[in-house]
Amino acid sequence: MKAAIILAGSGVYDGSEIHESVFTLLALEEAGIEYAIYAPDKNQHHVINHLTGDEMPETRNVLVESARIARGAASPLLELTVTDADFLVIPGGFGAAKNLNQWALKGPDGEIDSAVSKIINDFIEAKKPICGLCMGPTVIAQALAESSHTPVLTIGSTTEKSPYDIGGINQGIASTGSKTVDKGITEINIDKELKIVTAPCYMMEASLLEVRNNVKMAVDAVIALV
Repeated sequence: MKAAIILAGSGVYDGSEIHESVFTLLALEEAGIEYAIYAPDKNQHHVINHLTGDEMPETRNVLVESARIARGAASPLLELTVTDADFLVIPGGFGAAKNLNQWALKGPDGEIDSAVSKIINDFIEAKKPICGLCMGPTVIAQALAESSHTPVLTIGSTTEKSPYDIGGINQGIASTGSKTVDKGITEINIDKELKIVTAPCYMMEASLLEVRNNVKMAVDAVIALV
């Protein structure tokens, strides 16, 4: 069994969330699953100073930055085909919502990367499972917006503490034609019909251990769907 992981750079504010990404790799290795890492080969939306939150006057490449997490073993997303893996995992972070789609900038009205959209649709049509973590579900929702499918996804809970507007994001996801359900940091959602697993992770106020456990729950669930 083999997983394909789509990263969006390196760093929560402008790339993939590093903890979620590494916990994904750890959960896969613990389950004895081989994996390969992919990312779009393009400039990321912008570069953020993670100490201050300020934008920096420089340009970085999404694939090159993703290779930091992959310890060099990252490939261009355009090389990934549906026959290369048994399931797909999309960790979160603001970079996922800036470089894979533009949700963090324009909500559901933003564009989605064409290669990201294609591979998600290819996996759905092949009935191969997909896992979306944190903001990853927004990427899945946008990719399937013009399809005949109605994914059931979670971005988090409106009744537990969150640093983000979960209700507003839910409304945006609903506008794409997907359905949302509330799930807290100790929960995941499984859309058994489409084989989509989603988990809130750092969309909720959560400790490192809670995020680790949430990622592992999601990864174990997506493996079980293969």
